[in-house]
Amino acid sequence: MPEIWEQKHIVFFDGECGVCNFWVQWILERDKKDQFMFASLQSDFGQKFLSERGLETKQFNTLYLWKPHQYYLIKSKAVLKIANLLGGIYNLSVIGKLMPTFISDTIYNKISENRMKLSAQKCFLPDQHQKKKFIEV
Repeated sequence: MPEIWEQKHIVFFDGECGVCNFWVQWILERDKKDQFMFASLQSDFGQKFLSERGLETKQFNTLYLWKPHQYYLIKSKAVLKIANLLGGIYNLSVIGKLMPTFISDTIYNKISENRMKLSAQKCFLPDQHQKKKFIEV
């Protein structure tokens, strides 16, 4: 029998980044269809994901969205797919697909480079329901 996370979209994020934690909380609050689970890139689960794909295991400045047995997306493509999956008004993110990836990833990289300055380090404490959505942090 498959693990519950194998049926979800997994968001891998920097567990030590205040901006990243803000966006995890933002997704959690809008995930009405229960589509997402989360794991920090620093966790054993996150490190296994990265190493199995030959991805960088010491730098945590990239967001990954993984649909097990199907695909994984990085940076701006991951952000746009998350917005699309949330649906509703966030479907407007389809406009972002009109922008070439090198431009949207350049914007993503600029934000990523400055993310520690953008947000004070805050500890996000998920409620009981939200805790079930985390594989490892």
